[in-house]
Amino acid sequence: MGLLRDAAALFKLRLASLVVFSAGLGYWMGSPAGALDVGGLLLLLLAGTLVTGASNAFNQVWELNTDALMQRTAERPLVRGSMSVTTALVLATAAGIAGLWMLWAAFGVLTAILGLLSLFMYVALYTPMKRLSPWAVFVGAFPGAFPPMLGHVAATGQFGLTPGLLFAGQFMWQFPHFWAIAWVLHDDYARAGFRLLPSGERDRSSAFLILLYTLFVIPVGMLPWVFDRVGTVAPVVAIVAGLVMLVPAWKLYRTGDTRQARRLMFASFLYLPAVQLAYVLDRS
Repeated sequence: MGLLRDAAALFKLRLASLVVFSAGLGYWMGSPAGALDVGGLLLLLLAGTLVTGASNAFNQVWELNTDALMQRTAERPLVRGSMSVTTALVLATAAGIAGLWMLWAAFGVLTAILGLLSLFMYVALYTPMKRLSPWAVFVGAFPGAFPPMLGHVAATGQFGLTPGLLFAGQFMWQFPHFWAIAWVLHDDYARAGFRLLPSGERDRSSAFLILLYTLFVIPVGMLPWVFDRVGTVAPVVAIVAGLVMLVPAWKLYRTGDTRQARRLMFASFLYLPAVQLAYVLDRS
């Protein structure tokens, strides 16, 4: 049980489930109406969990020293010493290879390439950049936006406008989402040398950019309707969910209160599944 519990923490399964859920909705949206391949969906969810878990595991190996400095990561298995680095690398490598092979075998080379790019950009680009520059958030937004696009490509076997729109929506959403987290955890991140807010500090400049990018989320979320990929309900959901994010973003700009950043963070957790589910149920 101890190894399983440590493996779950190493793979960050709760976070991975959110990522994989997004990929599943992309797969559903790319499937013909009324003809969802449930077996294919379950296979995609499993492969996505393995690839995302591998990314998280490699990230924890890379950041072992800095994780030991932060309260929120001090109980991770590598930091506590309940799992060795060798074991973590073996598990991460095995999960990554298995997940990518499943994507390639079941859904084709394009889906596997997206999975590989996502893993590479998260581990080899985003992770080392976190200690160097706030631009790491921009770099990390690319692999973070891949899941719904990957899911759609898995269902259709090709790229196109719709997976591009799904990518755009999730890409833009990540900035207020991640910056809200960075605002809440700023002091803890600072212990490890991470300064991930736009200006590097909890200041009015960072709050303004959080507000600005939250505003951008609303029109970008309406693009599937603009390009006739969904009906009239989905854009309403996108507007309402965007406004739910915008209110705390505005209050954060006005007050600099960390409680508003926390409210924005939770609102962003609700935005993505609500809007993407609306896309699926209201597709044209």
